[in-house]
Amino acid sequence: MSAEEWLKLEREVMPRMNNPGVSLLEEMRKRSGLQFLQDIVAGVLPLPPIGKALNFFPVEAEEGRVLFQGTPKFDFYNPIGSIHGGWACALLDSCMSCAVQTTIPAGFAYTTGELKVNMVRPITEKTGPVRAEGKVIHPGRQLATAEGRIFGADGKLYAHGTTTCLIFPIPQSVGP
Repeated sequence: MSAEEWLKLEREVMPRMNNPGVSLLEEMRKRSGLQFLQDIVAGVLPLPPIGKALNFFPVEAEEGRVLFQGTPKFDFYNPIGSIHGGWACALLDSCMSCAVQTTIPAGFAYTTGELKVNMVRPITEKTGPVRAEGKVIHPGRQLATAEGRIFGADGKLYAHGTTTCLIFPIPQSVGP
């Protein structure tokens, strides 16, 4: 796909990005991790607020693999004139940890335990849309690992990383 096709997809998803939400624990409990993510991609469940804030969203979800897309904006610049590395870290954390999520059964959740990211070239607002693909390396019952890559429509690699996620039963309630 070309950058123009990626931007067309972004325009189609934008109305959902402008109305983000957080799913109830009951919605997560009754779906496998894969079903939960596929329902977000399909628009059955809301896109998470982080996607609106950082201008990225999930595109595909299958067992052991998730694809996100994002477009860097000037709002994400650091003082030295490129997209802040935290944007790439958030995008990689999302694609890698969600790849892990696709392997967990209903009633379970995850959290990032460790994140390692390597930036290999600068991302700017002129880069255009990028995609981040996360793939599971080891789908454990309590610990799982995944790798991810951020690349442009031209095939250039911008960053890559790995994660370790902790897997646990979804609690019956949250909060005090």
